[in-house]
Amino acid sequence: MNPRDAGTAQDGMRFRLSPWKAWYLVALIFLVALINYFDRQSLSVVAPRFQSELHLSDAGYGHVVSLFLLASTFSYAVAGLISDWLGTRVSMTAFVGLWSAAEATTTFVRSATQLAAARFCLGLGEPGLWVAAPKAVGEILPKKDHSLAIGIYTLGSTVGAVIALPAISAITTHLPWKSVFLIDGCVGLLWLPLWLAAYPRQKQRDISDARPAISAAAQAASFKTVLASGRTWKFMVARGLTDPVWYFFLFWFPKYMLSARSLTLAQVARIGWLVYLFAGVGTVLGGILSGWLIRHGVAPASAYRKVMLICAALLPLSPLAATLHDVLAGVCIASVIAMAHMAWLVTLSSAVVDLYPASQLGTAFGLIAAGSGLGGMVSTEVIGYVVTHHGYLPLFFLMMFLHPIALWLLWNTLRSRSTADAAVA
Repeated sequence: MNPRDAGTAQDGMRFRLSPWKAWYLVALIFLVALINYFDRQSLSVVAPRFQSELHLSDAGYGHVVSLFLLASTFSYAVAGLISDWLGTRVSMTAFVGLWSAAEATTTFVRSATQLAAARFCLGLGEPGLWVAAPKAVGEILPKKDHSLAIGIYTLGSTVGAVIALPAISAITTHLPWKSVFLIDGCVGLLWLPLWLAAYPRQKQRDISDARPAISAAAQAASFKTVLASGRTWKFMVARGLTDPVWYFFLFWFPKYMLSARSLTLAQVARIGWLVYLFAGVGTVLGGILSGWLIRHGVAPASAYRKVMLICAALLPLSPLAATLHDVLAGVCIASVIAMAHMAWLVTLSSAVVDLYPASQLGTAFGLIAAGSGLGGMVSTEVIGYVVTHHGYLPLFFLMMFLHPIALWLLWNTLRSRSTADAAVA
């Protein structure tokens, strides 16, 4: 999940903290984001072993992933309310504790139903990080440092995805393969005392920085306004169409390498991490390129549209990832696809920031992220069916069309905003 999906913290009061302690807390969020994506990768890397032990088909594996995404979709919808109710310190503890316990419990599952239940609980906990983290940044740092802090902890998710393949390969080589889940879960639980000891309590807030709270009625009105907006639905559909590309790389690509490409886990570990490294590069490039265009006089929405067009133009390369005989060359093409998608996602999120007022931004991001979860859930069912009956190749051809269709859907929305920007300028 992209961190912008949670919006910027709006609770209105900042803690009195030394710069050292504030950035130490950002480092802790970086660490837990790394753990988060390591946990997400763990099942896909050892999926063939689970399928063999539990007699689970590819379609059955797809059902398990769909339940994870169903839980994530629901969690995105309520995590903001929970964070506001419990506060950032306690809610982050609850979210991380829940998903870490679910990850550790996966070690002991003995049936497909138990595996699905464990991953469902993982899906309930994980999205809370991406809601609580930007709230934490807003509470501990001045506004001028928010972008840098969000960039730093977002890097943690990329690092987690990059190191997951070689680390899981090493763990399963020297220890029973299910122990990877117990180790992952325990690392998350060990993070909790560090967070609780470092994050300040409510009484340490700087009251001088307080802003008036938004009433429940105003929040409800804002929600209705955003939900009734046509552009909200367009962005929801666009995320639902395009985010399945990233879900494929997270949940299916290691499995594809192991089964369709007949690689060993050690071989996948040596080259598969490139996909996630390039995805991290894409998150940086998306922001840099659109920012460069804006600094050179391009209206923001026009800049976003140009970058998204470049990204969409790269997606038709995707069939080469599966048709090239050389496996490394195929992984390189897949890496370009992952990079293009993540640059697209960052740019789309920036466009949402430009289109919605601050009072509606959190609500808009939550609803749009829910569209991503629903799209991922549906696509996972489709992937499970296609892999079972036709193999992986049709999926790489399908990827050719998703981003161009989504860009066509958003084109007029972005163009109309661009016109308004030009008029203001």
